[in-house]
Amino acid sequence: MAGGAEQSGTELLAFAQFLDSSPQPLAYGYGRRSLHELRAREFGRLAGTVYLDHAGATLFPQSQLTSFTKDLMENVYGNPHSQNSSSRLTHDTVEQVRYRILAHFHTSPEDYTVIFTAGSTAALKLVAEAFPWVPPGPESSGSHFCYLTDSHTSVVGMREVVAAMNITSIPVRPEDMWLAEEQDATAASDPDGQPLHLFCYPAQSNFSGTRYPLSWIEEVKSGRMCPVGGPGKWFVLLDAAAYVGTSPLDLSVHRADFVPLSFYKIFGFPTGLGALLVNSRSAPLLRKTYFGGGTATAYLAKEDFYIPRESVAERFEDGTISFLDVIALKHGFDVLERLTGGMENIRQHTFTLARYTYAALSALRYPNGAPVAQIYSDSEFSSPEVQGPVISFNVLDDNGNIIGYSQVDKMASLHNIHVRTGCFCNTGACQRHLGISDEMIKKHLQAGHVCGDDVDLIDGQPTGSVRISFGYMSTLEDAQAFLRFIIATRLRPSHGQPLPLATPGEAGALSAESLPATRARRSPSPQEDASPDSRVWDNAPTTVDAVSLRPPLLETTRTQQTPSEKAAGILDGGLGSHIVTNLFLYPIKSCAAFEVTRWPLGNQGLLYDRSWMVVNHNGVCLSQKQEPRLCLIQPFIDLQRRIMVINAQGMEPIAVSLEENSKPAQICQSKVCADRVNTYDCGEKISSWLSKFFGRPYHLIRQSSDFQRNARKKRGKDQSACTTATLSLVNEAQYLLINRSSVLELQQQLSTSKYLLTHCTASCGLLHGDGTIFQGDHGGLSNRCVSLGLALMIKACSDHRSLSDENGKEELFPVNNLISRFRANIITSGTRAFEEEKWDEISVGSLHFQVLGPCHRCQMICIDQQTGQRNRNVFQKLSERRERKVNFGLYLMHTSLDLSSPCYLSVGSQVLPVLKENIEHYDLPASEKQQEVIS
Repeated sequence: MAGGAEQSGTELLAFAQFLDSSPQPLAYGYGRRSLHELRAREFGRLAGTVYLDHAGATLFPQSQLTSFTKDLMENVYGNPHSQNSSSRLTHDTVEQVRYRILAHFHTSPEDYTVIFTAGSTAALKLVAEAFPWVPPGPESSGSHFCYLTDSHTSVVGMREVVAAMNITSIPVRPEDMWLAEEQDATAASDPDGQPLHLFCYPAQSNFSGTRYPLSWIEEVKSGRMCPVGGPGKWFVLLDAAAYVGTSPLDLSVHRADFVPLSFYKIFGFPTGLGALLVNSRSAPLLRKTYFGGGTATAYLAKEDFYIPRESVAERFEDGTISFLDVIALKHGFDVLERLTGGMENIRQHTFTLARYTYAALSALRYPNGAPVAQIYSDSEFSSPEVQGPVISFNVLDDNGNIIGYSQVDKMASLHNIHVRTGCFCNTGACQRHLGISDEMIKKHLQAGHVCGDDVDLIDGQPTGSVRISFGYMSTLEDAQAFLRFIIATRLRPSHGQPLPLATPGEAGALSAESLPATRARRSPSPQEDASPDSRVWDNAPTTVDAVSLRPPLLETTRTQQTPSEKAAGILDGGLGSHIVTNLFLYPIKSCAAFEVTRWPLGNQGLLYDRSWMVVNHNGVCLSQKQEPRLCLIQPFIDLQRRIMVINAQGMEPIAVSLEENSKPAQICQSKVCADRVNTYDCGEKISSWLSKFFGRPYHLIRQSSDFQRNARKKRGKDQSACTTATLSLVNEAQYLLINRSSVLELQQQLSTSKYLLTHCTASCGLLHGDGTIFQGDHGGLSNRCVSLGLALMIKACSDHRSLSDENGKEELFPVNNLISRFRANIITSGTRAFEEEKWDEISVGSLHFQVLGPCHRCQMICIDQQTGQRNRNVFQKLSERRERKVNFGLYLMHTSLDLSSPCYLSVGSQVLPVLKENIEHYDLPASEKQQEVIS
């Protein structure tokens, strides 16, 4: 069951009350067909996952692939342009699929032609190139290309094609079309006149889910409603890509001239295949210039002689079509009909889920009455005729400020909820709903924001939103899991506020009884934190610290005690001093840290830091986001023997040479943060070792020594001031620094939150220790806790034993555990929390580092580096503390580094920062000016 929670009777009753309160009948599911059985049988891969991006791409059922694969295994399909039997089989099957497509849209080959394309975008481009545009002249103003501003990028992009033909493009606002619709219908143009114009609009907005009237097709074509005034005949292109995935389209009633679509929006598979449905009355007008294989009846190579195919489809399908993918469509139609009974059932089911979620999300309020979300919609979700199963929104804080969509997306990922964020390739709708002016769009670009990135807030203003969308296999549990996520992250006790109660009987409101339960994981004891087997020592005066070739294997549930914590008390220096307390390198990207007390520097950072990475069978770099167990791989480097020893529980240690392979190695192309890197495979032996541990084929690759990866980071507001650095396989910078005092403040907040949640569990049975909310036996929050408020709630629950002793020595989130989650290279101590964010430069002995900016955190900080388990509280609490961007730690790079002699970083070294604002230096006492960092 989605979300991993059992559906309670109260949830069913609440949903039934929602259905009863609807002014029109609503349908959920597919009659006698069990939706839960469908999910288990066809979409077992969704177990534990809530997929809410069906407007981006819906999911294919297992039986579709099974049926298609069986078809391919039993038949021989050849190129349809040949005349042999296998080719004729392909040709005839493709023609049958064309008929099936037209029948799906309630039309026939007499009225429409199916032209297969690479997708809806290719279909739109085809229309732009082939439409009979008339350029302006002495006696005519020429053709117009009009498009609704609430259109996909692929529609707006058509204007570049027509501009090359000297054709005018005119954007039309939805408000103008609605206004024209309300006015008296008087003939504004001659439907039989010249020139020819094209109006393009979406049947459904991919941004908000608004469904625009299909009646506009006939109104515009007849001339009763014109996007712009002037003589001429109007044709209509109906962008149906977002609409047909969850709704029937009857082309016998709504006779658009051109209808582009992509089939993966309907079936999930195949991708890269679409079609342009062309009205038979409009097809003869299309003009074609290029001709490719299969489209010519005859042509001459040495003379400008070419006769196109008579069939419209054959004339425009250049080259060999993707015939196997076309055959897959037949199985898609079969399975969709069998599972759901048809598109009308899908429309009703998905709309019911969207309306329920919209009602529940709209009703959520903070204790001060402020809404939790701002929803962008042109309707009140009154009917599927005006609204598709899409909800676009932004989450607000209790002061009404928008929380960036990137932050919401990261939190959703921690709950295994898949959403879409940004403007969804629809800038026009994004501007209209979010109030973003043209000038702001240009300003955002100058600030570095581009479509598809995670720059979600600029000067406090949103650059996009969050979108959820439902598909035919979506369930009530999916919707409720999403709502629980919003409640758990926004309405749990924080800032001294108790949880609000849902109003009984309110349509769409969720009671606390619908919230999931999660068992709290035991924190390690102090004894577990200290491991005498974890040690790093210096066994040669002229070398660096090394570890045993076969170090004792640590229990994966233990937290290592750092060498520095065993050392002197300088590590707990006062607020006035700045000291390096820990040094970490991560030889294998996303694997466990290797802690040292002194270590050499290279031109890319700490020597061997992120020099290797694990990739899958496709050569794609893995991180703990996809494979959390990477943190259980423990590399140890021995510089004397020139090897890296890799350990993991249950595995024999394996050694990898630090020397590059003397034999010519095949260069592998891979990517790190969109940068292409040259690497080489470290061999089958380590690949087999990794594959055995993870249970799937993985490889270890290393960055080539002769490959240089440069990073360019802009500093501050001076966009012209850039710095460069040579990088290993790190994401963005050579070094990452965090401040122990900042970690301590986060730990205090987490411990306080954990204390309150645990005690509320003891009192009311409503909250579990990891912060996940659930309903106990009381049927709601106890009156006792609601009335007392947070401070009194602690007192009221004081009869329950605290999780920490009277000295507070047992930590719910040990400091070392938190430090390890942030995967920094340099840990400092002796500064106030987050004071490091004021630094512009730092010096550590004779080494100088430039601060490049803050590290914007992702959900990887929720992974316990000793166990591989996730705890959502870390990201949530940091998100609350940082308010807007979840920043923690500083990126550093060398400003000057002389490697003619060895350079080292050492624990205990003094750190000298330079502030951003007044460039003030922190002076060290003369007695403390020890050169712990030598070069």
